[in-house]
Amino acid sequence: MLSWRSLLRTFLGIMIGLVATISLHACQTEPNVSSSPNATPNSEANKVVVPSKPEDKPKKAVVLPPATKAIVDRVPNGLYNPPRGDIRLAVISDLNSAYGSTDYEPEVDKAITLLPFWQPDMVACSGDMVAGQYPSLTEEQMKAMWAAFDDHVAAPLRKAKLPFGFTMGNHDASGARSIAGKFLFSRERDVASKYWNDPAHDSGVEFVDRFEFPFYYSFKYKDVFFLTWDGSSDLIPKDKLAWVEKALQSPEAKAAKIKILLGHLPLYAVTVGRDSAGEVMSNAEELRAMLERNNVHTYISGHHHGYYPAHKGKLQLLHMGILGGGPRPYLGSRMPPRKSMTVIDINFASPELTTYTTYDMRTMQPIKYDELPRSINGHNGMVLRRDLEMKDLSASERATCEKQLGANLCSA
Repeated sequence: MLSWRSLLRTFLGIMIGLVATISLHACQTEPNVSSSPNATPNSEANKVVVPSKPEDKPKKAVVLPPATKAIVDRVPNGLYNPPRGDIRLAVISDLNSAYGSTDYEPEVDKAITLLPFWQPDMVACSGDMVAGQYPSLTEEQMKAMWAAFDDHVAAPLRKAKLPFGFTMGNHDASGARSIAGKFLFSRERDVASKYWNDPAHDSGVEFVDRFEFPFYYSFKYKDVFFLTWDGSSDLIPKDKLAWVEKALQSPEAKAAKIKILLGHLPLYAVTVGRDSAGEVMSNAEELRAMLERNNVHTYISGHHHGYYPAHKGKLQLLHMGILGGGPRPYLGSRMPPRKSMTVIDINFASPELTTYTTYDMRTMQPIKYDELPRSINGHNGMVLRRDLEMKDLSASERATCEKQLGANLCSA
């Protein structure tokens, strides 16, 4: 017969083993948080977990600022956050309102406020940050416009330590010239140059070549090479174009996994009111051939005030939507114009390299490709929606283009 001491030891051993088993089982069966974009938002919706690669250490949830959370909470079913790529860019464009304005549309402030939700690595802008290109503006008014831009956009980006890559638009510092070859808006160009060359306004990018900053320069972010040219008017002088080619052939450019060009005017027309010479880059086909020859992947442009993800030949063409005043309808389309901004995720293992998530700034819902025209026929050529090829167009679509433009311009 066992003594009471033996019975006690046996009982304690059984209890200890049972507790250990329960603890181990709990650790193994702890549920994972769903990553589905359609998951219903819960009380933790103000926290954003930045996805990481398996080899990375787990990252803590980011608690959103109150102003950001307030916007996110107003979006029905939650604001969609796309799968994160190797590098993420938040791209904005055409922020200006009426000539000389020091006020910004609500969508501009909304876009900047939402940046903590997307957690981009950097922010890019395809021009028109202020509301110039008006001969009667005084130097004091020009400086006031840039001060307002600093308050609404640049200062918040510096505070967040987000690099800001940009190109000059026609309302920032127009490159239009007189018959004598002089800049028509030289005072605006001088004020803009002084603003950006002030160390207090450091854009935070890693320059490769400052050349004629802020009009022509190159910079990089990890494996991405960026080049900015002065597309504030339609013509790039030959000497500047020579610099562009040299920059695209630099060791830094050749070492990059993707090359991206920033310019204001696009190569081809896509919206109503912009379908004419002077509203797109001159010699678009020659420029595209040069960019393709130097393996530029994407040209990001503004000015046309309508988001259209396109391609022509090997070149991706991201026509940016607008945050400021005056969105425009597409050529040949009855779709109502809308304001938008784009998040680009760069995935180096993907054949496409880039994924766009573009938001309607009124509803904050992503804009799907099939909501957009399949192709657009501008005066200087057709562009195809990014997800389509020429073989996807119907005989009727091709015939319509050839009737409008002629066979030579109806190819992509």
